[in-house]
Amino acid sequence: MESELIERLEKAVIRLESISSTPPLSSSSRDFDFAVDGGDAVASDPAIAALDDLIASGVGRVLAAAEKIGEKVLDSSNVLKEAFSVLRDLLVKVKFTQKPDNKGLAEFLKPLNEVIMKASALTEGKRSDFFNHQKSVADSLSALAWIAFTGKDCGMSMPIAHVEESWQMAEFYNNKVLIEYRNKDPNHVEWAKAMKEVYLPGLRDYVKSYYPLGPVWGTSGKATATVAPRAAAPGPPPAPPASLFSSDSAKPSSSQPKKGMSAVFSEISSGGALTSGLRKVTADMKTKNRTDRSGVVPVAEKNTQVRSPAFSKTGPPKLELQMGRKWAVENQIGKKDLVIEDCDSKQSVYVFGCKDSVLQVKGKVNNITIDKCTKMGIIFKDVVAACEVVNCNSVEVQCQGSAPTISVDNTAGCQLYLSKDSLETSITTAKSSEINVMVPASDADGDWGEHSLPQQYIHNFKDGQFMTSPVSHSGG
Repeated sequence: MESELIERLEKAVIRLESISSTPPLSSSSRDFDFAVDGGDAVASDPAIAALDDLIASGVGRVLAAAEKIGEKVLDSSNVLKEAFSVLRDLLVKVKFTQKPDNKGLAEFLKPLNEVIMKASALTEGKRSDFFNHQKSVADSLSALAWIAFTGKDCGMSMPIAHVEESWQMAEFYNNKVLIEYRNKDPNHVEWAKAMKEVYLPGLRDYVKSYYPLGPVWGTSGKATATVAPRAAAPGPPPAPPASLFSSDSAKPSSSQPKKGMSAVFSEISSGGALTSGLRKVTADMKTKNRTDRSGVVPVAEKNTQVRSPAFSKTGPPKLELQMGRKWAVENQIGKKDLVIEDCDSKQSVYVFGCKDSVLQVKGKVNNITIDKCTKMGIIFKDVVAACEVVNCNSVEVQCQGSAPTISVDNTAGCQLYLSKDSLETSITTAKSSEINVMVPASDADGDWGEHSLPQQYIHNFKDGQFMTSPVSHSGG
């Protein structure tokens, strides 16, 4: 009996030794096992398969058109594809991840946020000829944030409504692409149409079919909630000060030597060696009796420097035709005689960073853009597409011919002068104030009529929808 027991114990010890000598699996091995276990489930998931189809057909159509255009449109389109790929990876992880808290959710969505910031960075700086394409992509990527919906109390719209609202922001710039290239380049038109179909109906119908209430988090798996470090235990309270009623304080002060500042003041009062080196202040040394000082503060002369009006902090002044297609007018200050004469309907005019200047465009051009200018005047004959005023202050624009569209965006103070041929112009305003439109009188000797465009609106909910009307002011 004892021999059998000893034999069984020896076998158990040998087994334990073999287990302890086997090295543990690395984190990469565990991740690999997780990927293998979930790979079949991901491949058979209809939601992931439908998203792959959307990326291949919808986003692929955008990329195909962008490759024909090239340049910065292709860069933004590649970021679009990258964002949808990140969305796919996150949806795969959601199925094997427990629902996180707010801090864990922010860390979980960090890859998507980085791609959105990457697209926004392409729109910053000096505007390119493809700014509307870049802005359309950057604004549309906020639609992918539907994956952050965690419930009605999270502060977001429902996923389907969020996708539609996000596309409405991007559609403003997408329509600009359609208007600008409608009769010029079919590749740009195809790109804009493909962009819209990616979101409406593409992404909207996808979310409606598979995630109408937001992502479905896994019930088991790795939790992304971050655990705050435990606060250190508070230290012991400081020792209480000596009691004011201790026995030491009851002793007469004469029996204790003075310490600190009391000893200093006592020695000063007694005189002696401490005050022997001090000088006596005479009457002529007192401030009220001094004649070399006055209560009047002298004013220093300002060092006035005359700045040259021909140079701006942002760069040298420029008025030139670039690559035979774009007139660049930049950093002109105090120039009232700027003229562009040799131009045609295929060229565009871009005015940037000018101040207190006047530009006259003699001839028909494709479009005119005025960006970040102050007290700038523009006089032009005809434009094929549109005249845009963006990020400006106190500008005046006069159209002597015809213009299909005039757009004013983020501008404070804009005076528009229309001719009889441009009365059918469509004027679009956004985030702007103090916009006045001057129209000619019906007779030749009549005065110009001034019309102010409203900047305040009233929204009333009637018959199941909001009715918007401008605010009208009337005196009593």
